[in-house]
Formats: sequence, C-alpha cells, structure tokens
Amino acid sequence: MTPAPVIIAIDGRSGAGKTTLAIELAAQLRNHHKVSLFHLEDIYPGWNGLTAGIERYVSTVLTPLSHGERATWTSWDWERHYDGDTRVTLPAEIVIIEGVGAAAAEARPLLSAVIWADSPDEVRRTRALERDGGTYEPFWDQWAAQEDAWLAGDDVPQRADIRVLNLADGSAPADVLQLLPYLPALAPSLVPELSARRGLRLRAERLECRPDAATLFNALYGSSANAVWLDSSNAPSEPPAEDSPASERSRFSILADGGGVFGQAVTHRSGESRITAGSATARVSGPFFRWLDSVWGRRAVRTPEGYPGEFTLGWLGCLGYELKRETGGTDISAQTPDAALIFAGRAAVLDHAEGTVWLLALESSDADSWLATARAAVSAAAEPRAGEASTQAGGSNGVVRPTEPAFRGRDTELDYKQKIAAAQHEIGEGNSYEVCLTTTLSARLPAAAADPWRTYLALRGRNPAPFASFLKFGALTVASTSPERFLKIASDGGMRAEPIKGTRRRAADPARDAQLRRELETSLKDRAENIMIVDLLRNDLSHFAEPGSVTVSRLCEIESYATVHQMVSTIDACLLPGSPRAEAVAACFPAGSMTGAPKISTMAILDRLEGAPRGIYSGAIGYFSLNGATDLAVAIRTLVITAEAGDGSGGGATAELSLGVGGAITSDSAPDEEYDEIRVKAFGVLSALGAQFPDR
Repeated sequence: MTPAPVIIAIDGRSGAGKTTLAIELAAQLRNHHKVSLFHLEDIYPGWNGLTAGIERYVSTVLTPLSHGERATWTSWDWERHYDGDTRVTLPAEIVIIEGVGAAAAEARPLLSAVIWADSPDEVRRTRALERDGGTYEPFWDQWAAQEDAWLAGDDVPQRADIRVLNLADGSAPADVLQLLPYLPALAPSLVPELSARRGLRLRAERLECRPDAATLFNALYGSSANAVWLDSSNAPSEPPAEDSPASERSRFSILADGGGVFGQAVTHRSGESRITAGSATARVSGPFFRWLDSVWGRRAVRTPEGYPGEFTLGWLGCLGYELKRETGGTDISAQTPDAALIFAGRAAVLDHAEGTVWLLALESSDADSWLATARAAVSAAAEPRAGEASTQAGGSNGVVRPTEPAFRGRDTELDYKQKIAAAQHEIGEGNSYEVCLTTTLSARLPAAAADPWRTYLALRGRNPAPFASFLKFGALTVASTSPERFLKIASDGGMRAEPIKGTRRRAADPARDAQLRRELETSLKDRAENIMIVDLLRNDLSHFAEPGSVTVSRLCEIESYATVHQMVSTIDACLLPGSPRAEAVAACFPAGSMTGAPKISTMAILDRLEGAPRGIYSGAIGYFSLNGATDLAVAIRTLVITAEAGDGSGGGATAELSLGVGGAITSDSAPDEEYDEIRVKAFGVLSALGAQFPDR
C-alpha cells in the first residue's frame, strides 16, 4: 500500500472535452509527479448505465485508490454490450479521474479537488459524435436524459473547485494548471508548480519619452475586461526642483491588465475567493489575507538593472472596507466585492521624474508580441496631438456632458448631525477617542450616460492627485482621485504610512486661499485628530516592525491639492525580517484615518451608527508586487460605478454611482463644521460631474 494520493475528478456533460483535458493535464503534471489516469467511460454498464456506473466507480475504483491501494475493476465491452475483462488501476502521487459522474455526491468525500468542464451544447454534441462516430448518435438523447436527471438532484457544477469553459482551443489545460496550486488541498503536493512561479524571468525595456498616459492606457487596455491604471495624475510635467514626500508619491504611474499568458483576476466576497485564469475559475474558501499571503510576499523576480521603481509586476486592484471582518471588525456584506485584483504579467510604468517609460513583461510565449505592441502604443501616445482626444472626452472644462447625475444622500443633514451627536456620546462614555463617521451619496443613470472612462478623465482633470486610479473589473469601475497613502512596504522592508486628517477647501482668491491654509495649520482640533491617528498607526506598524524602528518623520504638515488643503503626517518603520507581508498589511487594515481610535471598538460603533456597508470606499487601492513590495492608497475621493443589466420587462440597463464621504468626530467637533467638511470633500468629485451636493 502506498500513501493516499491526491485525487482530482474532471466532471462535465458528454462532449465537454473532459478526456482531452485530463490527458493534457496529466502530461503537464508528469513533469514533476507520478500520475495515474482513469476514464469512467470504461466502466459504465451500457447506454442506460450512468447511475450504475457511478456506483461501480465509487466502490471498485475510487475507494481503494483513496486508500493508496490498487483498484481492480470490471470493464464494459461496448461492442458486446456486456461486462468485459478485469483491469487494474494503480495508485500514484496524483490520480486524475474523468467522466460524467466523476464528482458525484457519493464520490466527493474521497476527492481532493473537483474540476467541472463546461462547453456550449452545440459544441458538446459535435465533439462527442466526432469522437465516437455513429455508435453514440442513436443514444445521445437517452444519455443526455440521464445526465439531466442526475444533475437535477446533484448540482456538481456549483460544488466544483474549478470550472472551465472548454472551447477546445487548447487553452483549458494551461488555465486549469495555473489555478490548481491555489486549492489548499492540492498546494502541498504541487510545490514544484508553486516554485516555478517564484523563479519567473522579468524582461524590461526603457523608453525615453513622455506619452499622454490616458491615450496610452486606452490604446493598450481600452478593450480589456479587467485593467488597472494607478495614475499619479498630479505629477508635474517637468521634474521637481527637489525631492519631497509629495514628489515621491507622484513619481510613477502603472498601467496594466489581466491578459496574456499569466493574466489572472480574483474577487473575494464573504470568505470565498474566486480566481480566474483565462477560461477557468477556481473557488477557494478562507480569509482573503491568508490567500494573499500564499501568492505574494516572497521574491519571485529580480528587479531589472537600472529600474528605479518598486513595482515589478504582480497583483493590482482594490480592497473593500468590509475586509475588516478579518482584522477585528464585524462581518457585514457589501454589494461590491471585498477585494478585486488582477494579476499583471505585463505592464507599462511611467516615470514622471525621469521622463521615461518602462515596459515590463514576464518571459512567456506572448512577451515579444506584447512588447512590440506596447512600443508602438508608447510612440503614438508621445505624439504632440496624442492627448487631445482624452482632453476633449472630459469636456472643455473637465465636466462630463450632457448628463449631470442627481445624487441622493443616505443621510439627511439632520440625520448626519444626529449621528455626530451619537458619536460624541460614545466618546464621552469612554468607548472611543475619535470616530470617523461616513455617509454615502448615490445616483442612478442610464448605462449609456454613465461612461466610466469619460467620467474618470473628467475627475483627473478637475482634481488631480498622487494616488488617482482607474480600475475596471467587468461591470464594476472604480474612479478615484485619492491624495492619501495608506501603507507602503518597500522590497527591502521599509514601511511607511501617511495619514491625512484635517481638510480645508481651496479658494480662488489667493489671499483667502492662504488664510484657509493657515487656519488649518493652526487648528488645535485638526492637529488633535491627526495626532490621534498617528498614534494609532504607530501601534499598527509596530506589530510587524523591528523594535525601536517606528518613527514619525513628519507631523501635521500641510499639503495643497487642486480642491483642498490637507494635514498630513508620515510614520516610518522597518519590517521585521521574515514577517508575512500580507499579515503586516492586515495588521494596519482598514486605514486608521477612516475608522478612528481605538480601531476595533470604534469600528463597532461605526457599524451601529452608519447602518450600512461602505464597500470599496475606506478600503485600499494599489499593488502587491512580485518583489514583495506594496503601495496602497486609502480609497477616498472615490466614485464607484456598477453597471446593471435591464430587468427583462422593458427596463433598460442602468448604472449605480456611489460616492462615500466622511470626517473625524471628536468631543469638541461642531456639527455644522463637520457637515460642511463632508461637502468640501465631495466637491472635487461632484463638480467634475457637473453635480451638486444633495439637499437631503
């Protein structure tokens, strides 16, 4: 008897390409493992024998194999329509079983993983009859009826670990193989496959030019279903005279999508991650940050020589506020994903300081063609007139036309002020020191009028920011003009948080504008808010920092942006060597500037007061790089656009626009001033849309 093997079942309806998928997958896995393959069609007792075949398979094949024993079973003679010879299937490190019913309910307790192969009905029939000729055709309807009856009582597709749309174009085996190591039951056995991911070769090309970023993104990824633009939209057209924290934050822009050989996407909701690679999708249960730690935080590539950036390809996207369930907060569900990321195996990085573009691509079969396409796109986007289309798309004054959405508030002015009073009561009771109270503005538009791309161009034109971003994940778009860094971890372990607390609007009159800046600079209340969050973040960073390395290098400095003045502090630390980087991020999540202090008790207060999930707002946007680096912004000044299909009764497709706003409440907060602050914070986004703050 040998050790119990890993058993993978490949199930699906007839003609879904299970046999070819199993054979090709076995061939790939045999590079590192001993693999045994079993086909259920050899054991079905005739054209009406699906149920009986499943019973035979479980008892005579699967049960002994699952114990590491040889399986002795009776085959079926399809020509004589009777039992055939006796056969033996030997156990191996990995056993792949394919056929209709391979993952039936009786089998699943003995399986390590289930793959369900989908294929369009017309493709399945053609494929099955081409394989088995005329012998199958008279029995197609009879066999299909058995499949219908079986699946009516046993929804295998919904219980599968991986589902793959197998269009017989040769892509399915590679897509499935990318996802198999993510399954916890298989990861220990697929160490060689995991190791291969950490020995990737990175190609890099440096181009001397300053392309129009919007034109370049549209050219490279305008047709991509999933793409990310981390856009330092306030970067100066010329290098700054001297380095500063603000210029460091605005140096790089990253443009990437989830396409190509290595392209993947993941969404996480309420304890389950769905990872997609090409035509295959895997479901992995468990905490998101635990999953993130399994795919990030270890050096998988070497930084190219001369490359000044920290991003060396990897995962990019957003984390929603409701991931707080994993970091001490309560479990609340949002309509938007708790996390949405793409894996980029190729990207363009704009270095605004040096006036260069770096093209990055993992070594693969499609790297040469992508690099050639990207070079041409960069050249075209650097032409003198390249930026005209993107400027015009936002309108002459950066306002999206002709639709001006009418936003409605979740809270009336009276409601919000009553919640301020309730927050101050909690502070008076000693349950919190500071409560970051938020609310939501929302609007619904016809889908054709809510053009996410035009909307983002208007936002970045009206309110440029160091951590602006445009994310598209199918029907979900995130358009952000965030000025605030949540957390940076450099590849060498340097950590930095830069919370913002304290805001004043900008004024057109220079004297009045300077007065507002001085007012913020000398405000004792705003300084108190900021310092409380600095203390909170010092504690958050200390969980995974080298003892004594946590320092505050800037305290309550004033920075000015297009529509607001902000009070910013900087906390630095050194990551303790060997620490899990995903857990270091989790220890700081969500950003203390969006919760208040102390964090856990204040999050519970906020759940009660706000009465609704925040979604992506208050979460984080950024990247997790293959060299172990991350740079994340706080998701503020962020518009979330969700496209919704028509209801089928004549109602057309619509889009929901959502904008979160909030402010820190302390014991000496004045309700009128706090309400005015959320109006100021909303102004940059609303004005770009030609919209007004709602009266209610």
